[in-house]
Amino acid sequence: MKIKLTPRPAALFLLLLTLLFNATNAFAQATAAEPEMADDLRASGKIYVVVAVVVVIVAGLLAYLISLDRKVSRLEEQIKK
Repeated sequence: MKIKLTPRPAALFLLLLTLLFNATNAFAQATAAEPEMADDLRASGKIYVVVAVVVVIVAGLLAYLISLDRKVSRLEEQIKK
């Protein structure tokens, strides 16, 4: 019985992804000596503006997805009739 040792493409892809994420994690921890951006924004009070913008964007996307779902549901009902 001969054992096939060639790796599958999916296994190679997962290995590459794992190595890539480990490398980015190592680079992300290199600038720990500088103050965090969130601390500066919180100290100046601008963090609330950032949070408000993020909430508006997420709410807009959610409203768009809900309206899109309603339109698709109407079209599906029309197709069934």
